[in-house]
Amino acid sequence: MSKQFEVVVIGAGPGGYVAAIRAAQLGLSAACVESESYADPKGEVRLGGTCLNVGCVPSKALLQSSELFDQANHSFVMHGISTEGVKMDVATMVRRKDNIVGQLTQGIKGLFKKNKVTLLSGHGRFVGQENDLWQIEVAGKDGSEIVEAKHVIVATGSKPRHLDGIPVDNKIICDNAGALSFDAVPKRLGVIGAGVIGLELGSVWKRLGSEVTILEALPDFLAAADQAVAKEAWKVFTRKQGLDIQLGARIGKVTVDKKGVTVAYETADEARTLQCDRLIVSVGRVPNTDNLGADNVGLKIDERGRIEVNDHCQTNLPNVWAVGDVVRGPMLAHKGMEEGVMVAERIVGQAGHVNYDAIPWVMYTHPEIAWVGKTEEQLTNEGVEYRAGQIPFAANGRALGQGDTTGFVKVLACARTDRILGVHVIGNNASELIAEAVVAVEFGASSEDLARICHAHPTLSEVMHEAALAVDKRPLHF
Repeated sequence: MSKQFEVVVIGAGPGGYVAAIRAAQLGLSAACVESESYADPKGEVRLGGTCLNVGCVPSKALLQSSELFDQANHSFVMHGISTEGVKMDVATMVRRKDNIVGQLTQGIKGLFKKNKVTLLSGHGRFVGQENDLWQIEVAGKDGSEIVEAKHVIVATGSKPRHLDGIPVDNKIICDNAGALSFDAVPKRLGVIGAGVIGLELGSVWKRLGSEVTILEALPDFLAAADQAVAKEAWKVFTRKQGLDIQLGARIGKVTVDKKGVTVAYETADEARTLQCDRLIVSVGRVPNTDNLGADNVGLKIDERGRIEVNDHCQTNLPNVWAVGDVVRGPMLAHKGMEEGVMVAERIVGQAGHVNYDAIPWVMYTHPEIAWVGKTEEQLTNEGVEYRAGQIPFAANGRALGQGDTTGFVKVLACARTDRILGVHVIGNNASELIAEAVVAVEFGASSEDLARICHAHPTLSEVMHEAALAVDKRPLHF
């Protein structure tokens, strides 16, 4: 007889493992299916998906290491700290990153054990339905088995989008996974794509000494961000940090020989070539819905490979749900986690929900960039009347003490109701500061509400306070 569960989750990335844990917490028998080992030396299945293994977590570890190296070379002197002969041991840096990843992925196994979630190692796919139970084939290295479940949550995540004619071998031409495991600092690094991944990984290797050129197809830089933030970021990245970012670059032929990689590309002005030792291709991600067995059961998948769902992540099939990168919306780990919790709670009849207008976006460059809600450009295009308050970190005592005054906080509020519509931060610790703004947007707070909250002094959060005051043109320290 097949194993039976009330919930089977296919995929153990952020959305999947959180959904399985929450379902188990709510008293449901839950199993989670995962097949990817992410080059585990023992060949064991690794939990956490792209985010923990070859995405968010390892990239932040490298960003931290490279930032400390950069500070030692350029910023310590302002504090009276002399450093000579500072060197980076790339192997040690990468090993530290790998240790962090191992610790966290093993931690999820511990959470599964604690919450009584059954881990099923293998590739999961739909094979049919009998007696209102979905049948899922789990094909592992030791064979296959069929498990049955009343509810199925698809959380298979996404994979890097590759470009035709550019062979990714993750040695010379790399996607995000390969770019996290360089064995040395390339003298010349090319990056295709000036999005989050391209800018973050380009920043890592630029700080360590690479000459970095980033080719971006779009004519505008950081088009999704508030344009005041984008302009500030452009100035910092290109003028201060020396990233060579080419906009409107149409990629042509890419060749590899003993001398490295040659990328032919065109801009609005001329045809050009880029010579580099290594190339990172970071042009977005695509939903991982291949070999899911969707045709076996009639699961609807759109032309972009995304599973079609309603506002509560229900698919067209009864008791089949989908969360995270395989559905509409931003491909963000925390968005997938929130959807996983929502689905588990709705399965047991609770009113779980996700407010998609209150999902924060973060770029872990230096300075960090983070926002929640609408940009000025969106509000203008939608005909919404608003007021704005913007305060620079240069006016903040904590920022001055840290020696990092780049950037600002901008608060956008409805001109009629004063409700906060968007908050945008570029500066040190923007990823942490944005959480206060998310709370404000989630619960419909006004700029006056934010202005009336006492913020500790001296802290960077005072800039958020001042920006809220500035909406009403009454900042106290600027």
